[in-house]
Amino acid sequence: MSTQLWITGGAIFFLIALSFFFSGTETGITAASRARLRSLSANGDRRASHIERLSQRKDRLVGALLIGNNLVNILASALATSLLLSIFGEAGILYATIVMTVVLVIFAEILPKSWALARPEQFSLFVSPFARFVVFVFGPLSSLANMTVRGILRIFDVNLADDVSMLSAHDELRGTVDVLHREGSFVKQDRDRLGGLLDLAELEVSDVMIHRTVMYTVDADDPPDAVVRAVLLSPHTRVPVWRGSTDNIVGVLHAKNLLRALHEVGNDYAKIDILKVASKPWFVPDTTTLQDQLNAFLRSKAHIAIVVDEYGEVEGLVTLEDIIEEIVGEIADEHDVDIQGVRQQPDGSVLVDGSVPIRDLNRALDWRLPDDEATTIAGLVIHETQSIPEEKQAFTFHGKRFVVQKREKNRIVRLRIKPAE
Repeated sequence: MSTQLWITGGAIFFLIALSFFFSGTETGITAASRARLRSLSANGDRRASHIERLSQRKDRLVGALLIGNNLVNILASALATSLLLSIFGEAGILYATIVMTVVLVIFAEILPKSWALARPEQFSLFVSPFARFVVFVFGPLSSLANMTVRGILRIFDVNLADDVSMLSAHDELRGTVDVLHREGSFVKQDRDRLGGLLDLAELEVSDVMIHRTVMYTVDADDPPDAVVRAVLLSPHTRVPVWRGSTDNIVGVLHAKNLLRALHEVGNDYAKIDILKVASKPWFVPDTTTLQDQLNAFLRSKAHIAIVVDEYGEVEGLVTLEDIIEEIVGEIADEHDVDIQGVRQQPDGSVLVDGSVPIRDLNRALDWRLPDDEATTIAGLVIHETQSIPEEKQAFTFHGKRFVVQKREKNRIVRLRIKPAE
């Protein structure tokens, strides 16, 4: 009798060990970094290659592991009940339930999953042969079970697409960066730069352009000496040229080309033809994504484009620097005019010019104001209030208190923003 008890006890121990591997393998493989596994596979690690192949059919893998895990858990519980019944009689059922619950929760759930989460790649590589064997044995049953589940869910109009992640690669990468930032592995500037790079495909040139109301331009019909003076006083090296009206952009004047032309005529302003010195303007739709526009700038070796709406009306201009600043943050040189439009106040509030882009404010203060419906902070207030507020009016939304400090005609010039009470 004692020999049989030892055999049964050994079988229970063996089944609990198997359950340990089933639970740990499921957690380790699902938590392992795909990028890390791909790197190991590229360096010749065959175990990483096996894990990659198994992960391509994750539903089949997880199903096989769950089938195996439930099988050994049920069998271990049945053997423990039989063993304790033979020792304690009817009370053995209660003892078996308590003992197996504690043992399985600790040694077959919490312990292996905690270990696998702490070192997902290492654990996955360690259990790679075990995972392959489990899929080979229980894979057909797993596929049948998954087909049954999909059939049942279709009755309730729920369709599960094969091998489709709920998150895009960009979303997964962005989420990883946010987690690393919260854990202290990524500083804010690095998180912002990578986030800006990922945003290029989602943002349009209208989101970052310099609006036509603040564009620095020159009139082609002004005297050449006035044009030269205006270009030299400008903080920009490229200046749009208009004729007749500011909506009629006829060229882009580069300061270097202008100085070269002046040198060739002995600095005689009267001999300068501004339109001959200016280059042909490049017009782009306001719906062009920043990623496409960046690629276009690089292909054409250009640095500036005039942004137009669907009717061909000028909306503003976008430069290569504007797009790069979306990635690396504000770029300033010795000729830039430092007008940030954001001023921290001693009471913890912030004075913000209405023209400050929401994205720039979020980046500077680590806020999360939405920029889907508006580009500037004034536009956000107008969108949320569905009106043009009067001075001293206050509003609370998105966790902030907005107070209109100054308004000119229909334009919000300045706002005071502070955390909502």
